[in-house]
Amino acid sequence: MARRCAITGKGVQTGNNVSHAHNKTRRRFLPNLQTTSLFSDALGAPVRLRLTARAIKTIEHKGGLDAYLMGMPTAKLPTEARRLKKRIAKAAAQKQAAGATG
Repeated sequence: MARRCAITGKGVQTGNNVSHAHNKTRRRFLPNLQTTSLFSDALGAPVRLRLTARAIKTIEHKGGLDAYLMGMPTAKLPTEARRLKKRIAKAAAQKQAAGATG
């Protein structure tokens, strides 16, 4: 499983540990990834994603998973998020069509 956020695309960064004697050794800065389930109103079910803590906070601030993905340009989303956005848009369109005819 890749150490990458499914929504923001944030991943591992590299840098140096610098000692008091100014010796440099390579290190990795890992993102704060959390496995979480977010409820999608359009799909009517929870969606399980591996997100950074910042992404979870941003999604809650924007009003939920559906609102966040629909408000974000598709070009800025990673592949996994694009697929999810497409599924949500399709489900929302079906719900709207069913509500209009029923």
